[in-house]
Amino acid sequence: MVTLQLRQIRVPPGQRIILEDVSWQVFEAILNELGEHRRSRVAYSQGTLEIMAPLPEHERSKVIIGDLVKALLDELDLNWESLGSTTLKRKDKNAGIEPDDCFYIQNYKLMIGKDNIDLNVDPPPDLAIEIDVTSKTQISAYKALKVPEIWRYENRNLEISLLQGEQYVKSQTSPTFPNFAIIEIIPQFVEMARTTGMSSALKEFRKWVKEQI
Repeated sequence: MVTLQLRQIRVPPGQRIILEDVSWQVFEAILNELGEHRRSRVAYSQGTLEIMAPLPEHERSKVIIGDLVKALLDELDLNWESLGSTTLKRKDKNAGIEPDDCFYIQNYKLMIGKDNIDLNVDPPPDLAIEIDVTSKTQISAYKALKVPEIWRYENRNLEISLLQGEQYVKSQTSPTFPNFAIIEIIPQFVEMARTTGMSSALKEFRKWVKEQI
C-alpha cells in the first residue's frame, strides 16, 4: 500500500480530488493539517472526502452574493451573524461541510461572539450559500447537518432548496425573504456586478430594495 502525506498533494485552482473510505479520525486529521488559512474547501459525507480549490470566478460570485444578502438583511432591519466558510460537522452524523457562506438569522442571538461551533449543541445556520463552478454541492452533508435553507448558484442561475422532513425540495421562494423574488433578483445583480463592478451593483441593489419596502 502506498502512503502519501497531505503536503504532497496539490490541488490546482478549479480542480478537486475525491478520497474514498476516509474515517472520521482521518477527516479530523486532514482538517487540522490543512489549517484555517487556506484556499481549499472540503466536504465530507459517509466516508467520502472531497477537497476543492476554487477559481476566481467562484470567489467573485461568493463575495457578491454574500454582500447582497447582508445588504438585504440590513435594509430589512434584520439581525444576523455570518460565519462565512466555517467548518460545520457532526461526528455522530459522519458529515462535515464548509459552505461558501452561511448566515444565522432566526438564531443569530445564539451565535454572537461564538468562536467555536458544536452542532451537537448549537443549531445549524439558517441559510447556507454554495457556488457550484468546479464541483456540485454535497447535499447529503447538509441534509445530515439539517441546514434548513440552501442557495446554490450555478451557470448564472440561483436554486433554492428547503429541508422538508429528511429531504431537500426545490422552492421558487425563500422563507427568509418571502416578499422578494430571490431566484430572479440575485442573479440579476450578480451579473450587474460583472459588468459595472461590485460597489456599483451593491449601491443599485440597496436603492432597489428601499424602493420595494
